Amino acid sequence: MGTPDEGAIGTPDEGAIGTPDEGAIGTPDENAEAAPVPAILEYLPYRKRDGTAVRDELTHPWLAGHGYACVRVDMRGNGESDGLMEDEYAPQEQADALEVIDWIAAQPWCDGNLGMMGISWGGFNSLQLAALRPEPLKAIITLCSTDDRYADDIHYKGGNMLLENLGWAATMLSFSAAVPDPALVGERWRELWKQRLDNMPLLAEPWLRHQQRDAYWQHGSICERYADIEAAVYMISGWADSYVNTIPRMMEHLSCPKKALLGPWMHKYPHFAIPDPAIGFLQEALRWWDYWLKGIDTGIMDEPPCTFYLQDGVPPAPKYLERPGRWVQTRAWPAPAEEIAWQPLTLGDAGLVPQGRLSEDRAIASPLTAGALQGEYIPLWFGADFPPDQRRDDGLALTFDSAPYAEGLDLLGQPRLRASLSSTERCGQLHVRLCDVAPSGESALISYATLNLSLRDDPATLTPPVPGERMEIDLALDLIGYRLPPGHRLRLALSSASFPLVWSPPRRADLTLEAGTPTLSLPICQAPYVPMPFEPPESAPPCRIETLRPGHPRRTLSEDVGSGEVTVTVEDDMGDIRFEDHGLRVEQKAREVYVSHPSDATRTRADIEWTYRAGRESGESRFGVEVVSRYHLHCDETTFYLSAEQIAHEGETLVSEKRWAREIPRRAI
Repeated sequence: MGTPDEGAIGTPDEGAIGTPDEGAIGTPDENAEAAPVPAILEYLPYRKRDGTAVRDELTHPWLAGHGYACVRVDMRGNGESDGLMEDEYAPQEQADALEVIDWIAAQPWCDGNLGMMGISWGGFNSLQLAALRPEPLKAIITLCSTDDRYADDIHYKGGNMLLENLGWAATMLSFSAAVPDPALVGERWRELWKQRLDNMPLLAEPWLRHQQRDAYWQHGSICERYADIEAAVYMISGWADSYVNTIPRMMEHLSCPKKALLGPWMHKYPHFAIPDPAIGFLQEALRWWDYWLKGIDTGIMDEPPCTFYLQDGVPPAPKYLERPGRWVQTRAWPAPAEEIAWQPLTLGDAGLVPQGRLSEDRAIASPLTAGALQGEYIPLWFGADFPPDQRRDDGLALTFDSAPYAEGLDLLGQPRLRASLSSTERCGQLHVRLCDVAPSGESALISYATLNLSLRDDPATLTPPVPGERMEIDLALDLIGYRLPPGHRLRLALSSASFPLVWSPPRRADLTLEAGTPTLSLPICQAPYVPMPFEPPESAPPCRIETLRPGHPRRTLSEDVGSGEVTVTVEDDMGDIRFEDHGLRVEQKAREVYVSHPSDATRTRADIEWTYRAGRESGESRFGVEVVSRYHLHCDETTFYLSAEQIAHEGETLVSEKRWAREIPRRAI
């Protein structure tokens, strides 16, 4: 991996919003070697030149202007860095990061103290590097990340394969084919680019081969040894993101200094994320860094360790720009009983009731097309990613409704279902949705869970259901903070499929909820509301971009009445933009097509295509490239059939044409 170039190091910007005066705090400048400062590292594969430039420009100059050296490094084989990337979170990736940390700490402008910050991939490796305990690393801020790569990433959930497993593999196939900028690397760009294309990894293959929680997933999962982390950890996520369940586990098991924050946001930094309210994340980060890297008592560790935003129940919509709500704080997690109380409800003959009984077995017999209105697993590209009205999917499920809550209800925690089931096949899936039902009948998704019944007891141990034999289920739904409005009901919906959230089981398997006292336990929040605990958002001036063609993300649903097939199409069009400071032009768009059949699981299939174009239209570093990347997946009962191709051109000249075809046994999914 190349060392950080000059463009990766944030420097103070006179136009930065909220830059302190000279008497407030020192800033890294021409005299930095005489007055070295702590450093903050963000380490990603997503190309600082264009991939994360917009957010980087808002963030790193602001922190640099407040007295920190900010270093943004592209991983091996990405951006302008040399070498090849093999896989996500590979040992080589971590070894490179340790070298980068040592390099930064040895620079004359660094005082030897270092923090790591990152969202998603950068949040993962912040945790992973903290577990390796390099001496300079004193604290991290990890956003939208996980402690368990199998249980809570984009690959598997509840032992079921997420369609995001293929979706993100296709995304990385395109992202990793991005060209090094000739303006930075010179004529070497063709050699570097061709080397990447010729050695492009087929990431979906190992992700699909490892269908249970094995050593492959244990690597990089800090839950294997929480005690390895000694640096201070600030963990942050949002209710509209998929990375929420890791926070209660880390708050419970990490023994290092720690704090947690959960707001309403999607998979973005909270000073510019939606839904609002955005917060002064950079000011909060500065308080954290000042405390742990400069020894300034900012009071941040005297405050309650957990801060949560309770979202108000609002009508379901495919996108929210704002979610009203209230803030609460708890003294620990798990929270003490006076802050979180548990309320059991029975799935009974009369619905979801405090005390009741299910007097007879009930069928859960969903078509394999159920779940089309689940929404995106990770709302990411600002499209129609959120789950709309759930009534159609509710109609394909077994549902239990509560009575209206006259005074409403505050929920904070992970609802839990305990029940007895049986399956008609030696496979099966259980999907559980908790919904907010308005007096008008609209059904808004609050939280959900999914479970592969063949991995119901242990994600590492395959235990297929015995048809007709009773199974005991104990399933936690996703963490949630939610204010059910007065007069609304709760609905628990149980289905035996959820596509395209997860891949269909080998065969359609109907379930039976057995008679007795199946129970849903609700975490009732009794913590008092607090005023907004953060300042308004600040940032450095935004990146100067010319929009040549605006993006147009779409999500559509169609049904072939004759065949019964349901198709969900996701178009992630990011538009065509030019960076005014250096002239690089980038266009990216994707089309994902997912198809399922009501009863025939072998007709489940997925096709994804990404198109990437980049270039510069004038000057000595003029160039133009295009890469088209495709993934396809279909199956029968015993085998996955995975294929991919990537075709790259420079102008009209074919540079690379690569194809893959793999057959992967179905063992657990």
